[in-house]
Amino acid sequence: MNHDSTAGSTSRSRSALAGRKRLSRLKSYIPLYLMLAPALIYVLINNYLPMGGLVLAFKQFNAGKGIFGSDWNHFANFDFLLKNKNLPIFLRNTICYNLAFIAVNLIVGVFLALMITEIRGKKMRQFSQSIILFPFVVSIVIVSYMVRGFLDYNNGMFNAVIKAFGGAPVNWYMEKKYWPGILVFVSTWKGVGYGSLLYIAALLGIDPSLYEAAAISGASRIQQIRYISLPHLIPTCVTVSLLSVGHIFNSDFGLFYQVPQNSGILSPVTQTIDTFVYKAMATNVGMSAAASFFQSAGGFLLILLFNGLARRVSRENALF
Repeated sequence: MNHDSTAGSTSRSRSALAGRKRLSRLKSYIPLYLMLAPALIYVLINNYLPMGGLVLAFKQFNAGKGIFGSDWNHFANFDFLLKNKNLPIFLRNTICYNLAFIAVNLIVGVFLALMITEIRGKKMRQFSQSIILFPFVVSIVIVSYMVRGFLDYNNGMFNAVIKAFGGAPVNWYMEKKYWPGILVFVSTWKGVGYGSLLYIAALLGIDPSLYEAAAISGASRIQQIRYISLPHLIPTCVTVSLLSVGHIFNSDFGLFYQVPQNSGILSPVTQTIDTFVYKAMATNVGMSAAASFFQSAGGFLLILLFNGLARRVSRENALF
């Protein structure tokens, strides 16, 4: 009995000691938790609490009854959405633009990251990072007016150059054929700097001894980039691409609504699911909620699909 009592006492002491260690460890992390709290609160308020509004996708919304008091109409909103004759156009534009954005931002972002990390001066490198990041913080409304300054029919810079060389001015906001290229360019100009920071961080994390060993072996700078830098960028590129695929059914509302100035003539090449949802919200809130639910569910399924493919190719590069 004494032996059992001693063993039990020792076990309790060990458990109490382990508990105190865990508590001490948690206390040491309190500053980190406090730093994390604003981001968690932001995500909770802006990403999780609004998910309760998904019930609108299955209801006939009545403002007088409110979200949860409105009558259920089951899948009528989805049926109305799927029977919309313009849905194929919205889907085509949304998916094709996003695929173009993913590819162009990946290529240009990696190129910029490689160029910036080749800059030897620390101050010049920091200045270059600030310059490429600046467009990201510019409001899309301001960007739309900047684009207008280039493309305006009467006073735009492009038409001024065209007329200076004896050409006829182009009414850019009436010509659909130019806008896929314009939108891809504006999106890349605005967002590629932020994306390239991830690649710069990955490149700066590479062990410098690898480059030193390659240089001693006679490898040129191009060969070092090809055989050291690019392979180390693959995990980051895969992660960024997988996260981007999750938003392939979503689009930058400001880019597709503000930059083309909401021109009806351009809608066949600028209308996306998000602009459709915005315009439909005034008349049918339930259908707008159904479209948003469709976007989220489709993005989630695509992440699962492409993550599974990534796991088959390289398990270490998959998200989960």
